[in-house]
Amino acid sequence: NELFQKTPKRQIVWMSHRDAVVEPPPASIVLAKTANTPVAAFKLREKPIYCVQFHPEVRHTKYGLKILENFLYSVCKCKGLWSLTNIAQEIVKDLRRTVKDGNVLIAVSGGIDSTTTACLMKEAIGPERVHLVVIDTGLLREGEAEKARELYEKLGFKYVHLVDARKTFLERLKGVTDPEEKRRIISETYFWVLDEKARELSMKYGPFKYMAQGTIYPDRVESGATGRSTARIKSHHNVVLAHLSSLKKVEPLKDLYKDEVRRLASSIGIPREVVVKHPFPGPGLAIRVIGEVTEEKLRILRKVDEIVEEEFKKAGLYEQVWQAFPVLLPFKTVGVMGDERTYRYAIAIRVVVSEDAMTAEFAKLPWSLLERISTRIVNEVEEVNRVLYDITNKPPATIEFE
Repeated sequence: NELFQKTPKRQIVWMSHRDAVVEPPPASIVLAKTANTPVAAFKLREKPIYCVQFHPEVRHTKYGLKILENFLYSVCKCKGLWSLTNIAQEIVKDLRRTVKDGNVLIAVSGGIDSTTTACLMKEAIGPERVHLVVIDTGLLREGEAEKARELYEKLGFKYVHLVDARKTFLERLKGVTDPEEKRRIISETYFWVLDEKARELSMKYGPFKYMAQGTIYPDRVESGATGRSTARIKSHHNVVLAHLSSLKKVEPLKDLYKDEVRRLASSIGIPREVVVKHPFPGPGLAIRVIGEVTEEKLRILRKVDEIVEEEFKKAGLYEQVWQAFPVLLPFKTVGVMGDERTYRYAIAIRVVVSEDAMTAEFAKLPWSLLERISTRIVNEVEEVNRVLYDITNKPPATIEFE
């Protein structure tokens, strides 16, 4: 059959959760089955319509890309014209058509998505109309806001504005424990701060007509913004922000996956340290502090985060995993240090391997690395006496805890 050509008769696929087709529809041909699923794939006899009961798009389906390739090129007779050069050129052309006049506001973080968006915009319309805003929410990692400002100045951006909003965010998060409520407050506060800054800048530089965002495809999938019948899993920071803004929204990366953004970023000359940097959530450390966010908890988590990153880089494994980060758990545990009883926080370490963040596996790390990380944390961070390692895949868990 065309769909499975040049793939083995027996192969490993990633099946759908708890669903099964027990009987094919009339005028169809069964193409594949498993021990527990009598109809894993079928096609209609008279029409080129194929149905599969597994996920060919995920890395766990060994020949999934070949199956998709067969469908596109053999069944649909498509031609493969996509390339990094083409996509960069098309995005720049589209931005020139879309952003004809007026200033563009881009909230940037130093991460790959917002940096790639900003660089493409600068290429499309020049640096004179592009204004970057780095907002220090108080929820960032150690020194991150200042590092971001320095990065964009080195990349040749003319206008880079740093806003200190730490006090505002922490005050609004006081007493909040629900993850979705945290995300909502952070998004609304982020918009409010950005809007205030845009008003201030427009008095000096003229009106802003557009806001560009580094939203990528998985953000929209998990927020239910793709038009697919996908359950709304989390309110992604960039997606919610767009709904509240009066500026015209521009999302040049909205149809790309993270691995595609990384290749695109490399092709347009973005520094390697940005390209290989692990993804960091829009709400920042607020969703890595389980429960209420306080200055003390953020201080603890920043210390632990530095240790985790240092040890992964020393071990040469930083670029081998998708993400590696600590989570401050909402409880304390009993321990012993020297001859004394302790009652301190527990930390969970989350490390995953993935290609596109749609699915992920927990990393099978060397015990020696985990031991070094654990030993350093409990010795160097006084408020922590226990370190746990998360061994859950996605699905069923998401990569972030909240």
